[in-house]
Amino acid sequence: MRDLPKTFDHLEAEPRLYREQEEAGLFKPAGEGEPFSIVIPPPNVTGSLHVGHALNNTLQDILCRYRRRQGRKVLWQYGVDHAGIATQMVVERQMAERQEPHRRDIGREAFVQKVWEWKAESGGMIKNQLKRLGASCDWSRERFTMDEGLSAAVRKVFVQLYREGLIYRDKRLVNWDPKFQTAISDLEVENREVNGKMWHFAYPLEDGEVDGIKEIVIATTRPETMLGDGAVAVHPDDERYKNLIGKKVRLPIVDRLIPIIADEYPDPELGTGAVKITGAHDFNDFEVAKRHDIPLIVLMDEEARIIATEENGVPERFHKLDRFEARERVVKEIEELGLLRGIEDKLIMQPFGDRSGVVIEPMLTDQWYVDAKTLAGPAIEAVNSGRTKFVPENWSKTYFNWMDNIEPWCISRQLWWGHRIPVWYGPDGTPFCAEDEAEAHRLATEHYDGEAVDLVQDSDVLDTWFSSALWPFSTLGWPEDTEELREFYPTAVLSTAFDIIFFWVARMMMMAMHFMGEVPFRTVYIHALVRDEHGQKMSKSKGNVVDPIEYMDEFGADPLRFTLASQATQGRDLSLSKQRVEGYRNFRTKLWNAARFLQLRSVPITDEEIDPHTFELPLNRWIAHEGAKMAGEVSRALDDFRFDEAASAIYQFAWGTFCDWYLELSKPILDEGDEAAQAETRKAMGAALKTILICLEPFMPFVTRELYHAMNEGKKTIDDQRWPASSFADDGAAGEIAAAIALISEIRSARTEVNVPVAAKLELVAVDAPDQVKALLDAQAPAIKRLARIETITHASEPPKGSVQIVSGGVTYALPVADVIDLKAEMERLAKAIGKTEGELKKANGKLSNERFVANAPAEVVEQERERVAAFTAELEQLQAAKARIEAL
Repeated sequence: MRDLPKTFDHLEAEPRLYREQEEAGLFKPAGEGEPFSIVIPPPNVTGSLHVGHALNNTLQDILCRYRRRQGRKVLWQYGVDHAGIATQMVVERQMAERQEPHRRDIGREAFVQKVWEWKAESGGMIKNQLKRLGASCDWSRERFTMDEGLSAAVRKVFVQLYREGLIYRDKRLVNWDPKFQTAISDLEVENREVNGKMWHFAYPLEDGEVDGIKEIVIATTRPETMLGDGAVAVHPDDERYKNLIGKKVRLPIVDRLIPIIADEYPDPELGTGAVKITGAHDFNDFEVAKRHDIPLIVLMDEEARIIATEENGVPERFHKLDRFEARERVVKEIEELGLLRGIEDKLIMQPFGDRSGVVIEPMLTDQWYVDAKTLAGPAIEAVNSGRTKFVPENWSKTYFNWMDNIEPWCISRQLWWGHRIPVWYGPDGTPFCAEDEAEAHRLATEHYDGEAVDLVQDSDVLDTWFSSALWPFSTLGWPEDTEELREFYPTAVLSTAFDIIFFWVARMMMMAMHFMGEVPFRTVYIHALVRDEHGQKMSKSKGNVVDPIEYMDEFGADPLRFTLASQATQGRDLSLSKQRVEGYRNFRTKLWNAARFLQLRSVPITDEEIDPHTFELPLNRWIAHEGAKMAGEVSRALDDFRFDEAASAIYQFAWGTFCDWYLELSKPILDEGDEAAQAETRKAMGAALKTILICLEPFMPFVTRELYHAMNEGKKTIDDQRWPASSFADDGAAGEIAAAIALISEIRSARTEVNVPVAAKLELVAVDAPDQVKALLDAQAPAIKRLARIETITHASEPPKGSVQIVSGGVTYALPVADVIDLKAEMERLAKAIGKTEGELKKANGKLSNERFVANAPAEVVEQERERVAAFTAELEQLQAAKARIEAL
């Protein structure tokens, strides 16, 4: 054994211990066991470790380390996403800071080269942070969504889907970011509630007046879009407008006649019941316009500036005005025309680009689309049939809801960084889709009757989610028939967040079913959201974002990992606080001190497989029984993805059963027992610690490794160990020790309640105890006397006077205390404490009974008061019970 220092220095030990594992190749698939694989949700190449990463990667690592301990052949596939828009933004910002020319000045090829240079220099930060966390990925197999192999897979998939008619080009509305001048996905849109206005405009009827109506009033939060109105819609059952359907109104400013149409989209109960239809600049309006063949009038350019053309009829004075400048002018001119019917302040939901920070504009543009509806069918059936299961199961409803109502998937982006669309255009605009330019030229030459022509490649790149949709099989070498693909596909588990069930999980399911004919993963585990200590969602604006790196600096990776796992309850968000992480740092310290105690008692961990059936002492059979039970509980919990239950089982056994009870109960044997008893107890003690370290290793891989290798006398390491067996059981020994522990606990509690001095040793009187209890008291007398500070154990037919009575295991016991405490002083102390606690409880209840306080105070403040009430109530009950005991004397 190697002597353990007084404390565990995580800043020194964790990097050293991780290096040992990595250099020994312990994270590569090994052995002949059943394969088990997980693909990491690829972090962005621009990313750094945030608390969501810390949670998800901790849970994945626990699963991988657990399966390794079971002898499985484990692959945790690591890789990084090229993160098109985020990476382009980072590099452009860096160029601006260095006062370098704009990307459009240096051209596409030079800019892309700069991005590759940035990636080589700065794109690996999160990898090193994951290593600090203890993530046991196979780093030797690192993939990047734009490496050559994955790029080849992307091109093959695009070309095949194109030729199958499942990828096509179409003009539809998209989320348009005017700053980056590209379409973006819904996930990159942040909807915020902002202060806005609702303007009410009058559109005069073409016929002057119908049934006393001269105008239709519409309301809009975006006045500039009225320049592109193609119709006014009313509900077909709205009696006010029935005679107007089919007639026309004159669109102010543009002076264009537009029809009044009937559609179920307008709500007759809202406002005037009439809505303007701007099909090219509103998602709902687009659908209405399609149903009624209403013209789609484009108003803006890529920078969201108004364009005035002959086709859209916008007056020249609006040309090149920013949309918000145009808004002011429209309102001013409507007012000058006498058609402004009102302005009201209103809270509105407005979409912002999550990276650009500018208001997103719905824009009608030509984009590439995937026929997601067709691809969704087999992916829906795979979950319906149970080939892929969601945990918790209720998330399958979210999956089905999205998949059953799926829209075409826009896969093109107007960026320079990413997989360029593998389509080339001939002189007349004919597209040629091919996996490389040479093949495109062959197709073009064929098309143009043998004539060689110049081709121009599509300038767009693919949505980042397109390449990541192939992740479970492209990372394993597809489209090549690799050994890894045959061995590790389909993967076992995908652990991810709920907000990308559609953006990533569903798309991986669709692509895998189409190209592999098999699901990409057997289980989708949806982890919870990490909130702050008050249950609030973390955000930079609130200033409550937790930095996991800071926690690892202060406490180490092990306590952070255990905190996250211990709170990973299915279906419930978890709250992370510094105090919780500090608490599990104390758990690590408790275990460290226990190991040092074993070293002082010359107790090693051995390579020898110790058979607990050979133990004779009930105490040792009990700890083996409890250890096997714990190992079984942890296994069952991890198999069911109940990380919190697994963590709790280990914690309760390690801290409570082993450290608090077994080590204390064993001291009389180690101090006073015969040689055989001492030898057996040392063997049982070492075996119990070994069980703890192996079961705890997936959760706390650093301290367990350090302790195992310092305590082990053999040649094997913790990496050679298999998961402990959970078959041993001895209910008799377990019952005997549990009864002794319950009695000791009751005695300690009674001593504390009536304020018996710590040094005072009492007599324990068993009242009318049956023979089996007498036998138990005889057998466990050394432990009871030592741990409950009992001088003698006697038997009587009734309790002596001046005794505190307790009941344990159905037997009454008496503790004579009248001679060791001042009864009068104790009654006065308790009365004073009860009065103070009642006062605090009254104040807290008073706040909670105040409806205004509950309604107006922050939720966390109200919750704190509820917790105070619970704590004061429990304290009051204890004080009153103690008072009752004293009164009984």
